[in-house]
Amino acid sequence: MHAIDHTLHWQKSTFSDGGEGNTCVELAATPTALHLRESDTPDTELATTTAPLANLIRCVKSGLFPVATPR
Repeated sequence: MHAIDHTLHWQKSTFSDGGEGNTCVELAATPTALHLRESDTPDTELATTTAPLANLIRCVKSGLFPVATPR
């Protein structure tokens, strides 16, 4: 019997300025979920499915959420 590899294979967003360091959004996919995390807090991740994530992205792109401005 073979062991199943449960290691997530994280990919950095192409919009995360392409540099090294902790300024990246990372995504990993499994057969049942999408996992997201920030590279500066890799132990904290969000798991979701494609439909809610696609809806969130559509809402952000449409301007539904106001952009925060630095103080």
